Amino acid sequence: MKANRSTRLQLNIQKWIFTILLLFALGMVAWLSHQHSWQTDMTANKRNSLSPGSVTLLKTLPDAITVNVYTRSDETLRAAVNEILNRYRREKDDITIRLINPDIDIEMAQLDGVTQYGQVVVKYKGRREVITSLSEQAISSALLRLSRDSVSHLVFLQGHGERDPSQSDNRGYSKLSAQLKAKGFAVSTVNLLAESLPDDTDVLVIAGAGKPVLPGELKHITDFIARGGNMLWLADPGKLNTLQTLADLFELRFLDGIVVDNNVDLRKTLRIEHPAIIPVLEYYPHAINKGINYNTLFPLSRGVEPDITGDDPAWQHAILWRSFEQSWSETAGLTDEIVFSSAAGDIAGPITLAVALEKVLTGEQQDKASQRVVVVGDSDFMANAYIGVGANLDLAQNIFDWLAGDDDLIAIELKNAPDLQLQLSDTATMLIGAGFLIVLPVLLLLAGTLIWLRRRNR
Repeated sequence: MKANRSTRLQLNIQKWIFTILLLFALGMVAWLSHQHSWQTDMTANKRNSLSPGSVTLLKTLPDAITVNVYTRSDETLRAAVNEILNRYRREKDDITIRLINPDIDIEMAQLDGVTQYGQVVVKYKGRREVITSLSEQAISSALLRLSRDSVSHLVFLQGHGERDPSQSDNRGYSKLSAQLKAKGFAVSTVNLLAESLPDDTDVLVIAGAGKPVLPGELKHITDFIARGGNMLWLADPGKLNTLQTLADLFELRFLDGIVVDNNVDLRKTLRIEHPAIIPVLEYYPHAINKGINYNTLFPLSRGVEPDITGDDPAWQHAILWRSFEQSWSETAGLTDEIVFSSAAGDIAGPITLAVALEKVLTGEQQDKASQRVVVVGDSDFMANAYIGVGANLDLAQNIFDWLAGDDDLIAIELKNAPDLQLQLSDTATMLIGAGFLIVLPVLLLLAGTLIWLRRRNR
């Protein structure tokens, strides 16, 4: 086809129209991308999005939230701040985010009590909290504390060899205590020989009492229970002594011996070195177990189960978790060769390791709906040596949330990033190294040589 002047003109017009339309489309895409953003999180556990626990927390907060971030006028820094806080705004519309330069808005900084760059003031329901980090853990923990109508006081009994919430060695509870304080709990201790139980005690904790509790001290405890107080009782293997009174009061029976599980294959899989360290992978339906989908470990545990004799039990009992069927309660003590023997008094598994109790309150006992108690046959799983293993920390926090009556706040856990490190075998490392250091350079040399020969022969 022979092109004349008219044809060439039409082609030129079409070309210019196409160019203008293409530029217009590109401009529209650029404008839309500036006005509206869309993101997707492709990390292994969605660590660039809010964790399910934080989303759950935001759903329990009906009122507006204000976040004041005090920072310099640095556009790059402000963009990073907005990126983090917008994760919360995408889940809750009524979140106001303000970036404030404390050097310019001095009056606002003074009202918020800000003294340095980088401080963040979170406000909710007329209350505020100042934090120094923009991590999800810091922000969600602040919102969690502000959401509580009142501070829940956890009081740990001392004087009988119990776990100490301030002790930082492997046996202590300092790591758990720090997490509980970050969630808004007040943690303290009491020695009933020296002082009475504080009136504002919400949860009394007896964690591994190794020595007898004196009758006078026991009277303080039973009076607290009679008033409708909540309790966490962690009872290690051994004699209950005077605390048998509590077992009878709670309609519970503690099994003799130490629970063991000699499932060698499971121990290898979970890297458990001793059969007295009991893994739990399955949990009974209960608010405490909500969101727990990973294994927990219970070292040196004993069995505990409901012991209801009458037709009208005082408490509602709920089994929380048990050991596996291959386990048993070893009554002859731990030796190198552990073998089940019913003749020696061993009790076949599965063994109940934890029970939750609840009682509906009426009359003048308390201004709350129910009284709650959790009894676990082990105090080691909350200790510093084990609190970071598996889901032990999440489970411990859920227990305290349930005892404090914060059912809606249970399972607000934070995510770790499992895909920050690439684990390669020695073979894979060798193949990758050979590929980059030998194979790829050789291929490039061959390609260059072929191109040179082809051009030379033209």
